[in-house]
Amino acid sequence: MISSIQGKLISLEETSAFIEAGPFEIEVYVPDFVRRQLQSKIGENIRLQAMTYLEGNPQKGGRLTPRMVGFTTHAERTFFELICSVDGLGMKKALKAIVRPVREVAAAIEQQDTKTLSTLPGIGPAVADRIVAKLRRKMTRFALMVDQGADGAAEPMNDIIADTYEALLALGHTAEDARNKLDVALEGGKKYKKVEDLLAVIYQQEYS
Repeated sequence: MISSIQGKLISLEETSAFIEAGPFEIEVYVPDFVRRQLQSKIGENIRLQAMTYLEGNPQKGGRLTPRMVGFTTHAERTFFELICSVDGLGMKKALKAIVRPVREVAAAIEQQDTKTLSTLPGIGPAVADRIVAKLRRKMTRFALMVDQGADGAAEPMNDIIADTYEALLALGHTAEDARNKLDVALEGGKKYKKVEDLLAVIYQQEYS
């Protein structure tokens, strides 16, 4: 099974990236949040984390066609796999639905914000309820994703930051407030070795 693809990004369409890999030009499906990250990279060599699946319904006389879906990080791919595991959300529907950054969608799921989820293309109230019921306890690491540069790609925060987030929740802060406080404290890009150090910065900024 193909887990990643590397090559020159030839072009982008609404739902696809075309990558020159050796003698082949390969069409890779991409969610909208990935397409936006790739817009400035046409003509450059890129690597995408990949999922593969078979499209079609042989029971109705059709044939199965292998497809590949691409992501800029492992975290994006893992998040997408979780979304696809929800009843009523297959691969094709999820590709059209996840038009917002992973962090935003994960935060909405974690906060049980079905109203926001229902605004995603093809996600009605019933599917939004199922997403929240199945995934809300699995979203913290994705809601705590941070930007890794101008291209908008993101990875989960390290254990110190995740532990600080849990500590803020235990201290009575809401999930949204805890994330906002972490965002402010981490704006400078400083690395922290202890939860206590990061908490001290957060509260020093709050009362300064």
